[in-house]
Amino acid sequence: MAKRTATARWDGPFRRGSGRMSFGSFDGPYSAASRFESGEGTNPEELLAAAHAGCFSMALALILGEAGHEPQSITTEADVHLTPAQGGGFEISRIDLRTRARVSGLDAGAFERHAQTAKAGCPVSKALAGVGKIRLDARLES
Repeated sequence: MAKRTATARWDGPFRRGSGRMSFGSFDGPYSAASRFESGEGTNPEELLAAAHAGCFSMALALILGEAGHEPQSITTEADVHLTPAQGGGFEISRIDLRTRARVSGLDAGAFERHAQTAKAGCPVSKALAGVGKIRLDARLES
């Protein structure tokens, strides 16, 4: 199966440092300001939101098509909420998915059922529910 790779580099201390993330055709900066304030660049949560919105939209298109209702369009917006964690640090406390679709011949109840199935079944939703194993290759370079 497919393996996807992204790279992140961080230079300097937390508050004054900065980094770059790259994957596919994206290459962009990130920093503490872009993560916790409104600084230039992206942040891990924004990229997670994009991944979740994209995965969900594709899963919903697949499910609708398999049910005989090819969508004309699906637009999904995801909000990832980064909040202080009990005991210190931060956590992703909630993700809100908002989707709008154009699908002929489908009533609101059926659409809602298909959307709930897509939410439960998209690989990013599953990953966010809990990862069975996280591998770490940590090396100190001089």
